[in-house]
Amino acid sequence: MLVRPALLPLWPPRVKDLFGREGPLVLEVGFGDGRFTAELAKAHPEWLILGAEVSAASVLRAYRRLKREGIGNVRLYHGQGPFALRNLVPPGSLRRVIVNFPDPWPKKRHQAKRLLREDFFRKLSTRLVEGGDLLLTTDHEEYFRFALEEAAKTGLYRVEVRDPPEAHLRTKYALKWKAAGRTFFHAVFTKVAVALPEGQTRLADPTPWPPIRRYEVAHALLRGELPKELTLAKAPVAIPGGVAVFLEVARGEEGFYVLTHVEEEDLTQDLLLEVRRSAHGLYAGVSRFGSPLITEGVKEAVRALVRELGGVGLEVVQDHT
Repeated sequence: MLVRPALLPLWPPRVKDLFGREGPLVLEVGFGDGRFTAELAKAHPEWLILGAEVSAASVLRAYRRLKREGIGNVRLYHGQGPFALRNLVPPGSLRRVIVNFPDPWPKKRHQAKRLLREDFFRKLSTRLVEGGDLLLTTDHEEYFRFALEEAAKTGLYRVEVRDPPEAHLRTKYALKWKAAGRTFFHAVFTKVAVALPEGQTRLADPTPWPPIRRYEVAHALLRGELPKELTLAKAPVAIPGGVAVFLEVARGEEGFYVLTHVEEEDLTQDLLLEVRRSAHGLYAGVSRFGSPLITEGVKEAVRALVRELGGVGLEVVQDHT
């Protein structure tokens, strides 16, 4: 019921790989505690529902709810909606996307973090079936107008503003805002065309998203003595299309563990890097803890760590970054 991208054989996987059968595929972005997801799954047992949620606590609550209610046509992904759309949904396979009460990121400097922007609508058009749609419900009027304008820029959707379906007003946040007397806004974005590369007629992303490569675990072997202390600045390290930050360094029996934050494209990961003794020298690289995806950004974070170790006198013997 929980999707582990690192263990999937194909990118994107086939619908049957995720659910064990074929059926209409629906993506819910930001499912919260899963109460709406559970209702939707029971109302439409023929649907195959993929949920994406960034809150680990919410994923756990939703998972327990689905297990308790014996619901088997839902798969949960702990992570960002755009990543799920890119890597877990095959082109032309998605019947519907549901976005209930997304974070509006109201400050102007944060608007680039909003989900429903022009580039998302363009990429979504490549994943939706003909006539597929996105349903948005929100209490934030400015974000609602923003989403309408962003979709209109693409020319790929027919947009209808409607009253919210009753089921969409039974989510955790809907009940909270309803009690506070807030007004709700709802729109249906129906795909009428697909974003195609200039001069081409086949289904494809307008600006292809690089695939997740199957790298070996990124690491280097170094010669020298393990330092007694390792201090790494929390200053952001620029990586292609994103940033990495060394958040915290902890000393263990075999060496150091570095909590590292990596943001690239639509993927954010918190992972452990290690600097420890091994049979072949000092190992500096990714820990297998948590099964992180070894992307180019993660490799760049390891390279930055190795450069820091070079600055304290360690010599690289083998470089697998």
